[in-house]
Amino acid sequence: MSVREIKERLEGLFKGEIMFDEPLSAYTSLKIGGPADIMVIPRDPLSLKNVLIAADREKIPVFAIGAGTNLLVKDGGVNGIAISLKEFRDIEFIKNISKVLPEAYVTSGLNACAGLFVGAGVPLGSLINFTEKNGLSGIEALAGIPGTFGGAICMNAGSYGTEIKDVIVSVSVMKMDGTIVELEQKEIGFSYRNSNIPEDSVILSAKIVLKKDNPENVSGRVREFLRKKRLTQPSGEHSAGCVFKNPEGDSAGRLIDAAGCKGMNVGDAEVSTVHANYFVNKGKALCKDFIGLMEAVKVKVKEFSGVTLEPEIKIIGRDE
Repeated sequence: MSVREIKERLEGLFKGEIMFDEPLSAYTSLKIGGPADIMVIPRDPLSLKNVLIAADREKIPVFAIGAGTNLLVKDGGVNGIAISLKEFRDIEFIKNISKVLPEAYVTSGLNACAGLFVGAGVPLGSLINFTEKNGLSGIEALAGIPGTFGGAICMNAGSYGTEIKDVIVSVSVMKMDGTIVELEQKEIGFSYRNSNIPEDSVILSAKIVLKKDNPENVSGRVREFLRKKRLTQPSGEHSAGCVFKNPEGDSAGRLIDAAGCKGMNVGDAEVSTVHANYFVNKGKALCKDFIGLMEAVKVKVKEFSGVTLEPEIKIIGRDE
């Protein structure tokens, strides 16, 4: 079955948008990337289920794209189906949190905590705004990180010593056969900028726990973290966040800077002069430019410090 026949197969079984040969450069923060064979934006879990079942039956690969941050799509695009869950944007309080909270929170006092149900498509910035308004503390340090909540879970997003895993109680995923499984935090195997979410599944939502605080206190901490990031990270430019993982006990940005790489470029891909672990698209950079710059920086850092940098950014797709 051709990928275009998927639309006919889903007739009456799908609510949302279906697009063909859709350029993924429009869906990534780097504004880089070739087309996806099919791009779908399901409106509800049933529509997502029908897409996954059809794709699984016909052996068509699928990939959840989130907000396209921390993502580099190759110039040849992506085989199969790219899925955006931007319609999955619910944030709700969990009424009876004693049934979902880990024992450590229960023993520390339920009145000091609040549980939230958060959809995978919620922008991380919107979740931060919700916590400010409602006086919920625990993720202030993540302010300023772009992307969706689902992407933050998948990559275990973190900043200033806080990681998304710190507040996760459980994560609900949909498998390729349409079944929904709830994974406890300890089952997910979170590690530095990584999680072991099963590859044959799509994150739907998660339950998180936060501590109650005065809204003004929460907002004050958020503002301070944002102030620090504005001073140390490039703003107003197309980037995908940190390109390389921090080696244990050191900073990738410091190593890249010390090796003299700030301002290096391949085509329109450039090492930021503000933060060396951010590479920016100055206009018309291609994926091959970005990868070429990554390799050049890795060589210089290895020669200067002996450290081999590992990518934090996720690279997907096919070569031209």
